Amino acid sequence: MTLLEGGTRIRPVTPAWASGAVITISSSCAGIPGPILPAALASVKGEAHICSVSERLDGLTVARRDLARPHRSGKLVCTACAHTCKLAEGARGVCLVRYREGDALRVPWGYVAGVAVDPIEKKPFYHVLPGARALSFGMLGCNFHCAFCQNWLTSQALRDQRASARVSRISPEELVRAATETRCAVVTSTYNEPLISAEWAHDVFALARRLGLRTGVVSNGFGTPEVLDYLAPVLDAFKVDLKAFRRETYRALGGRLEAVQETIAALLARGVWVEVVTLVVPGLNDSDAELDGIATYLAGVSPDIPWHVTAFHPDYEMLEPPPTPAATLRRAAERGRRAGLRFVYAGNIPGGVGDLEDTHCPSCQHLLVERRGFTVLRVHLDGNGRCPACGTAIPGIWGGRPS
Repeated sequence: MTLLEGGTRIRPVTPAWASGAVITISSSCAGIPGPILPAALASVKGEAHICSVSERLDGLTVARRDLARPHRSGKLVCTACAHTCKLAEGARGVCLVRYREGDALRVPWGYVAGVAVDPIEKKPFYHVLPGARALSFGMLGCNFHCAFCQNWLTSQALRDQRASARVSRISPEELVRAATETRCAVVTSTYNEPLISAEWAHDVFALARRLGLRTGVVSNGFGTPEVLDYLAPVLDAFKVDLKAFRRETYRALGGRLEAVQETIAALLARGVWVEVVTLVVPGLNDSDAELDGIATYLAGVSPDIPWHVTAFHPDYEMLEPPPTPAATLRRAAERGRRAGLRFVYAGNIPGGVGDLEDTHCPSCQHLLVERRGFTVLRVHLDGNGRCPACGTAIPGIWGGRPS
């Protein structure tokens, strides 16, 4: 992964730490090039080593009880995600990165498998500080197994022999310092599934918040009340991937639709800003009935939830469906608006979906934020997040807490 600044790809250079903390992790022990990181991270020290995924990652864990509770059977329940795995001594959860050791869980901590400076729109967050930079970081592993995963090299690194990744030791202080030195306003946990490493995200976010930075999570939303209570005090924004609206689809992915729905409602109740993304996959979730189901559900929770319908491209184990046509995204967006959603966006086809990349006032249709792809061209909101034409308050994070 090449470090991005403001959406512009930087010419790759050899990192100053190339002989230091880079640790190659691969199911096949082959490895792939690691990320080009900010100079702020170049001081991290360590020893390069090639080994199995589980062996190396077990050395990058800490013992925590934040998201664990005893079960009457004597097992320990992990509450980081809605699988709520009941673990005997030494047993691993569905995610494969969390395991029991005594009366605690060993959980991922102190490394990254990817870091980039992205525009906040890439997450995508469209109602969070438009045009701001976000330091994005991720680890390895996931609690789902989606055939269409766009980040499978990191998310499926513990399940798929073809996946490989290069991880780097780092502390929360070094990661947050990288954010401040690259002029980022937001720190986001993304790439793989953040909830399975919630303790790491919490510790990074707590420090980032103390330094005045915003925090965000990009997740499949397969959470629990416990993990949301744990993260909410240090969390500003949460992007949920609502992948489908059929229970059988979620079962095939390794989750449950109801748990994701509960997460969306619970986040709003806790005062966290929520945006929802649906990757529209031809033949999987692009029927009018399914799109209507998603849109009607979201509008019933809150018509102010931004819904992003984004284009699929063939990847990982789903190579046969064609890329999502722009016409399909426009159809999905129209159905979202008909359902009562006030902010519907289309993405992954820069410049190909007309004004569906822009934010308009839901009252007077005045253009508020003009975008092309991940680039913000103009922002017309006033300093309080209101439409300058009619004074309507636009929900989002424009500087203060979510409005």
